[in-house]
Amino acid sequence: MPVAIITGASKGLGRALAEGLAGRGWDLVLDARGAQALADTAEAVSAHGVRVRALPGDVTDAAHRSKLVEAAWRLGGLDLLVHNASALGIEPLVRLEELPLPGLRRALEVNLVACLGLVQEGLALLRASAAGTVVVVSSDAAAEAYETWGGYGASKAALDQLAAVLAVEEPGLRVWAVDPGDMATDLYAAAVPEDREPRPAPETVVPGFLRLLDERPASGRYAAAALVDGAV
Repeated sequence: MPVAIITGASKGLGRALAEGLAGRGWDLVLDARGAQALADTAEAVSAHGVRVRALPGDVTDAAHRSKLVEAAWRLGGLDLLVHNASALGIEPLVRLEELPLPGLRRALEVNLVACLGLVQEGLALLRASAAGTVVVVSSDAAAEAYETWGGYGASKAALDQLAAVLAVEEPGLRVWAVDPGDMATDLYAAAVPEDREPRPAPETVVPGFLRLLDERPASGRYAAAALVDGAV
């Protein structure tokens, strides 16, 4: 069975992706900071009959990242790494003039530095896979200038660039930065709590991610909604 690591997998898009992959027979290593929520997700995903290893912890911790990759190795290897864990930097979001620098550092550590650390840790296993793939969850804020989204958007823009360079340096892998679009998640609610407009559930964009795995287009940046609608 193929093996995937998914960070930030206890809820929202991470959990939805875990459900989607498990439904296709993937064995999974799941990470999140909330131990109970992660255990609940692991129990639900295991109902698909796949092997699931749930490791609570912080992706900014190098020892924790090593444990994630070791767990994947024990399951048989690493075919897919999904960096979904994200930090806003401050909740709710504020203008740049008010953004605490420690908050910006936290966003960069979680969204960018931890991703590279996990890639470095798992690179040998990814190279050994017949279909080694890295997916980084991007954001529209990485490409557009939205008031109060400066710190988070900067971290995601840097993540996009990191993914693009990784694709050049590792032509044997597929490396995709995927913008899932607006979703009804705890992250968005924390970012803009006054915004009560309805948004799609994370499950609605999972088919776009699965399409990438099915068709394996060139490394690059993709919008999940366009993939769901049939465009690439």
